[in-house]
Amino acid sequence: MRKLRKLFSAMKLNHKITILIIGTIVIPMVILSVLLFQNMRESVIKEKVKNVEISINQSYNHIQKNVELCHMSTQVILNSEGFWDKLIEFQNSEDVDKNEIIKFSKNDVRNIERLVNSNPYLYQIRIYIGTKKVPEMMPVLYYMDRLEVFDWYDENDTRKIFWNFDYDGTIFPYYVLKPSKHIVSLTTRVIATKKKVDALIEVATKMDVIFPDIYEANEEQWTCFVDEHGTYFYGEGDSNQKWLEFAEGVFKTIQKDTKESYYHNMYLDKEPVVVGYIPLEQFNGHLLKIVSLKKAFRDINDKRNVFLVGFSGAVAILIVAANFLVKLVLRDFYRVIHTVTKVKEGDLAIRVPVCSSNEIGQLSGQINDMMDTITDLMEGQLKRELLVKDSEIRALQNQINAHFIYNVLESIKMMAEIEERYDISDAVTSLGKLLRYSMKWVSKNVTVREEVDYIKNYLALINLRFDYEIYLSINMPDIIWSQEIPKMSLQPIIENAIYHGIEEIAEDTSIYMKGILFEDYCTIEITDSGKGMTEEEVRKLQRKISGEIETSGSSGNGIGLKNVQDRIKISFGEPYGISVASRKDCYTKVIVKIPLILS
Repeated sequence: MRKLRKLFSAMKLNHKITILIIGTIVIPMVILSVLLFQNMRESVIKEKVKNVEISINQSYNHIQKNVELCHMSTQVILNSEGFWDKLIEFQNSEDVDKNEIIKFSKNDVRNIERLVNSNPYLYQIRIYIGTKKVPEMMPVLYYMDRLEVFDWYDENDTRKIFWNFDYDGTIFPYYVLKPSKHIVSLTTRVIATKKKVDALIEVATKMDVIFPDIYEANEEQWTCFVDEHGTYFYGEGDSNQKWLEFAEGVFKTIQKDTKESYYHNMYLDKEPVVVGYIPLEQFNGHLLKIVSLKKAFRDINDKRNVFLVGFSGAVAILIVAANFLVKLVLRDFYRVIHTVTKVKEGDLAIRVPVCSSNEIGQLSGQINDMMDTITDLMEGQLKRELLVKDSEIRALQNQINAHFIYNVLESIKMMAEIEERYDISDAVTSLGKLLRYSMKWVSKNVTVREEVDYIKNYLALINLRFDYEIYLSINMPDIIWSQEIPKMSLQPIIENAIYHGIEEIAEDTSIYMKGILFEDYCTIEITDSGKGMTEEEVRKLQRKISGEIETSGSSGNGIGLKNVQDRIKISFGEPYGISVASRKDCYTKVIVKIPLILS
């Protein structure tokens, strides 16, 4: 960065202006283009997420419709009293009438066939019965032992209703009947009662009917169904392995047992995707859809690259044009530089030739005006230097006067002690310390201890004036004694307490000074037992201290406290300063807040 600054400083003015012009145009354009393409990416993501959500919800509604259809079909069969009565009759008869069987086949069994044929979503309904007194009637009625060809069948299974997914629905050998793959069925077990025989109802549909999305997978999207055992059901394709790995990555992010749907974009194996997930409670499973954003992002990147090529060409043309125009505009300016160089060498009599009436011409005229006033400025500077010298001499005289006064007080003190007038000696000592503290020039702050010592000397002199005694009571933690405070910031508070609170009551009283420590600051509370103030007077005084009301130089108007407030804020910052609390005829408390500095 330092090298770039040095290089930029060494450039000619026309090059600098050209760079600034190009930067002013190019940088916002680059920022806008970045935001534009970022917004395009976000829009694509939002659109894909919305599409996945719509697709998942449509699939969910379609699945619900088929599930309800299977349940309704099962209920229709369970409620077919004539069908079950005939089966019980045949089961209990020693000799079954063949005509009755034919009639049963043409009526009751044929009604079940019509139920299947009338609904395109149903693949087949098969009823497996425990009795063999009734012959099998394809494609509806079969013996129970036919179930042994299915992997899902277990004679010890006690479930009454359950689902079976993606199995071969053919119960006969392949050479007898063409196999039917990818079947899903609702299986209901019927326990033998007075009205029903021992049977099992299988209402089946095809996987691609109830889960059409899982057989529409391609390179950009993939859908699968996951059952309660964690088995994945999906269509055929060469990219299934990649999608399966993605699905496992999704289930590392979300819990399989969650009851809430999930739609979000993420990265799986460094590929951007949108994931849609919805629980299927009726199956105790989940429907998962993954849509790749790779192609969409690639299209956006292609558009960005085309834009960058065009933008780079436009910037190159703009640089050439801007540099030419800047040189043309600054031609007169460079003519001025030669004259200014002469002025720099000390030739104050030279003047800049006015080359034109444009801004450069105005600059030339202003330089000439500046040269005309340089002599006046130099004379003014000389006068100011003389004034400074005079001020320094007066300050030295004041310092000499202060030392002279202090030395005289020391002589008076010695005379009083010789005469054994120790009260006068103590008073002169206090006055001397007070004068020394007041006249000592301190550029930095003083400690609280130094300020309190000054207050003690001040009160010692004040008590000489009055017939009553003012006592100073101090409760100060040791750490506060060493804290810094602006010089003469506590004494004006004591003075206010005496002249505006204590003097009117004219009796022995105390001023209580208390220090309180906080986490990063401390406060010094100065409380007097004077006449106090009303709430309105306190509010008015606080407004004067904060500068909301202008103060004058008269007594009793809060100018001393405002001065303390201003100096504390200048020294330590806005959080610090003073505040006032009072109660009429009781007390007045001034709270000074300063930072706590731990050495």
